[in-house]
Amino acid sequence: MVKGTVHKYGNDVDTDVIIPARYLNTSSPEELAAHCMEDLDRDFVSRVRTGDVIVAGDNFGCGSSREHAPIAIKASGVSLVIANTFARIFYRNAINIGLPILECPEAVSNISAGDVVSCELSTGVIVNETTGKRFQAQPFPEFIRNIIAAGGLLNSLAKK
Repeated sequence: MVKGTVHKYGNDVDTDVIIPARYLNTSSPEELAAHCMEDLDRDFVSRVRTGDVIVAGDNFGCGSSREHAPIAIKASGVSLVIANTFARIFYRNAINIGLPILECPEAVSNISAGDVVSCELSTGVIVNETTGKRFQAQPFPEFIRNIIAAGGLLNSLAKK
């Protein structure tokens, strides 16, 4: 179960605004988190709290294939990203580092910035705690939930 305050963005949020290229000389999650979203939302890093949720429109994570983008989001404290759709390479990179992401257009259109959202990842049920509305996303299969629970693909493989 994850629960947090929503930070909402539009369509085509690309990896260059999630983590600008000028910070790609580091792989430190803490350093990447310090600059997460700064070219799109200068105040994001001062507002985000552990457990918060990003909600966005179409094609979230488009652009380059840098894995720094989901690392920056996860290290900033975000517990879940909900979008209409994700760029495929971002989708895979997010799973690989253990960042939960769900596609649910109905939720996106009914959730506003500042709302509190909870989600049971095993069932895909998203609840806008602010309005009481419930939404159903396609839950991940068990093997992907295990990767996320382990903190990423490498941690999951190390446990085996």
